[in-house]
Formats: sequence, structure tokens, C-alpha cells
Amino acid sequence: MSTTTPSPQPALSGASNFRDLGGPIGLDGRRVRTGQVFRSDHLGALSADDHRALQPLGITHSIDFRGVAERSALPSALPGATAVSLAIEPTVVVQVQALLARGQVPTEAETVALMCRTYRAFARAAAPTYARFFQHLLAHPTPLVFHCTAGKDRTGFAAALLLGALGVPREAVMADYLLTNQLYRRSPLVQAHGPAHVMDVLWQVQPAFLNAALDTIDTDFGGLARYLEGPMGLGPQERDRLCARLLEA
Repeated sequence: MSTTTPSPQPALSGASNFRDLGGPIGLDGRRVRTGQVFRSDHLGALSADDHRALQPLGITHSIDFRGVAERSALPSALPGATAVSLAIEPTVVVQVQALLARGQVPTEAETVALMCRTYRAFARAAAPTYARFFQHLLAHPTPLVFHCTAGKDRTGFAAALLLGALGVPREAVMADYLLTNQLYRRSPLVQAHGPAHVMDVLWQVQPAFLNAALDTIDTDFGGLARYLEGPMGLGPQERDRLCARLLEA
């Protein structure tokens, strides 16, 4: 079996889509360690009870993929964790708002196409930022959380890359990605407005989105292994170190 039932997560009132990335089976049949890497939506509305619930996890670093305006509007606050900004500016919401301002309402299919274009850009233009994500993982062998605004797109691609680097099969990577549709709750603090059919696409995940990025890796870079060794800077030694840290013996 390549997938597992997600481990119980802290019940948080001020964040959703928070979960442990551990559990799936990776390289050589070794399971991804739990309690090491977590993913989430924004951490800007955590309550005192949330802080107490997260404290036992020992998270020392919070990696934030949000853009400058997003961080300013809703600063994340996780006591005891060093905030690390790896900014990837949002594009799809800006594109949709520009269309609406011109009186052009994208169809559901056109909105899906915009999302797929965004994911292709993750694999291409944002590659240096994701490489820094891996550098941080190698340099800081302590529990961390990474997130963006909804914890589904920029964060979802980061999770897919990390699980892929650990040898988790693509179907299990996709299963983790799609959990967002069960776990994410739209935050009233995040300002985004538009037609319901457009917002439904933007605030959920679809296999087509992640497949757009993974297929780009295959066609443009010759597959995940070459992408990891090239743009991500994970040569054999670095990948071995990553697996030694994040896979059970």
C-alpha cells in the first residue's frame, strides 16, 4: 500500500488544512516520518488554544510562500518558530480580477486553464524559490511547517516535490494534494471576491492543476529525478541526506 490514513492533527480554530506530511510509503518501502514536516494554510489567526495545541510539535521554523502584500495583510504568528519568507507572488487571483474589471467573466473551464498555467509557472519560474525550500530542509533538521494563504497551491506543489523526492509514488502524492478539498475552510480574513463558479475553482484543488506542473517537469526537464538534481539542486548526496532525515529506517 502506498497511501495511509492521515494521522490525527491538532484541532485548530484559527487555521485549516494543517496536517503532518508523514505517513506515506517512500523509497525502499520506508515510511515518511511523522512529526517532522507539516503543511498548512496561513497562520495569521491562531488562537491561544491553537498555540498550546501546536507547542508539543516543537516546530522551529515556519516557511511562508506568500507574497509581500499577503504577508502584510495577514502576518503569520507561531510563537517559538522563526519565520522564513520564500515569496511566490500570487498571479491567478490578480488575473481573474483584471478580467472581471474589464467586464470579462471567465468560464469554469477558462478558470481551470488559468490555474493550470499557474502550476506550470511553479515548475518553471518559481523553481529557484522551491530550491531554497529544499536548502532549508537540509540545513535545519528540526520540525517545520510550510504554508501559503490557503495552503493548497504553492504549498501543494512544495508538498508534491518533497514527497516525490522521498520516493512517494505519484498516486499517493496526489492523494495528499486532494486532501485539501476535505480540510480547507475559506478564511473570512482573506479578501477574494468573484462569481461563485470562479471562486469554487480558485478555492479548491483538482488533479488537473498538479498534473499540469508534474507533466511540465516531465516534458521540460526530463522527469522528476532530473528536475530534482537540476533546478532543485538535489544531487545524490543531498537526496540521500533528505531521505535519511525524513524516512524511517
